[in-house]
Amino acid sequence: MRSRYGGLRLAAGTLVLVAGVWLIAKPVAGQALATGQAAGQAAISAQFPPYKAPRLAGTTNPDLNGIWQALGSANWDLEAHQAKAGPYTELMGTYGAQPGGQGIVEGEAIPYQPWALARKKENLEKRTTASVPGDGASPPTGDPELKCFMPGVPRAMYMPYPLQIVQTPDFVLITHEFNGSSRIVRMNWKEESPLDNTFYMGWSRGRWEGDTLVVDVTGLSDQNWLDRAGNFYSDAVHVVERLTAVSPYHLMYEATIEDPKVFTRPWKISFPLYRRMDKNAQLMEFKCVPFVEELIYGRFTKKPTDK
Repeated sequence: MRSRYGGLRLAAGTLVLVAGVWLIAKPVAGQALATGQAAGQAAISAQFPPYKAPRLAGTTNPDLNGIWQALGSANWDLEAHQAKAGPYTELMGTYGAQPGGQGIVEGEAIPYQPWALARKKENLEKRTTASVPGDGASPPTGDPELKCFMPGVPRAMYMPYPLQIVQTPDFVLITHEFNGSSRIVRMNWKEESPLDNTFYMGWSRGRWEGDTLVVDVTGLSDQNWLDRAGNFYSDAVHVVERLTAVSPYHLMYEATIEDPKVFTRPWKISFPLYRRMDKNAQLMEFKCVPFVEELIYGRFTKKPTDK
């Protein structure tokens, strides 16, 4: 009996010791997620042996043609986040719930100016309140994705829908399943955006730096959001994207975001894009306008009257 109780005390003591070590080593929630993700993303390229992608016919540039898709929960929130209930849980249950995610922001947090951080929080609170042009809401409320607006850059690249790259020597077409959104990357163009900040998908100019496609994006709309958490930028934003093939099945995507109106410094996101290997893989049609007509315009429809 004494041996039995002694064994129990030993086991209990071991559990207490392990738990204590775990508590000491455990970082603050969120910080661990962000730190781990930043380190992981920095090591992505190192996970693969040196790789030289096939060349696009008639050029010395990598062939990036294909259908690609991001995995993860960045479209819910770019920063590290825990799983949480979504809006209208009494109707949606887990359908609208947010999965947890490690985040894709390098440096843990988006460097907002104080007023912009307050605006971001307000966006989150009003993310399901869909304003429309002419109703006086300034700034507009409701996640643009909720309203079926084109998602903008870089958000279109990490939404949970596939995208297709169609590459030629002079142009690169990037088209997205969500709402059929697309943009043309004009290679080696010096011309600035012909219009001022009226493009949801921006004005994209590309160049090659070795085997990396670098895309300079300006002219983006200040109505764009970066995710469902309300992260945003202004019409002064400048995005520089970098796409590098690191294996036959992966592109490494990076974007540096600079906006002196909103952020205190430039900041970066990074994540891999995965080649879709499904048999007969293709983009499907997701024209979402009919899905949101009642949400956005239902208040303006004529209501039947009792006779």
